[in-house]
Amino acid sequence: QVQLVESGGGLVESGGSQWLSCKASESISNIFRLAWYRQAPGKSRDMIAALTIGGSPVYAGAVSGRFTMSTDIAENTLYLQLNSLKPEDTAVYYCNAVYQGKAYWGQGTQVTVSP
Repeated sequence: QVQLVESGGGLVESGGSQWLSCKASESISNIFRLAWYRQAPGKSRDMIAALTIGGSPVYAGAVSGRFTMSTDIAENTLYLQLNSLKPEDTAVYYCNAVYQGKAYWGQGTQVTVSP
C-alpha cells in the first residue's frame, strides 16, 4: 500500500500562485505513475498532470504553461506549482499514485481562487 498525504492549498487571488505537496509512504522512484487530479463542484475528477516512471510530466491543456509538476525523490514528495491562477482553477486537488497495479489517492486539498 501507498499512503499519500497532501498539504498546501487555500485561498488565493486571481493571478496568484500556490504550492501543493504530496508525501508518499513509498519511495516515489518505485511508483509507476504519479499524477495530480482536480475536481470542481458538480464536475468529474480530471487528471491535470502526470509523470510516468522514466518520463517527463505531461499536462492537460487547461493548465499547460501555468502549472508545473515536480518531485523530490529524497523526500518521497510530489509537488504541483500553480501559477497565474484563475477562478476556474477552483477545485479540490488530489495526488494519485499507481503502484503495483493499484491506484492510491491523497486526501485532497482545496484551492479557491477569488476573482
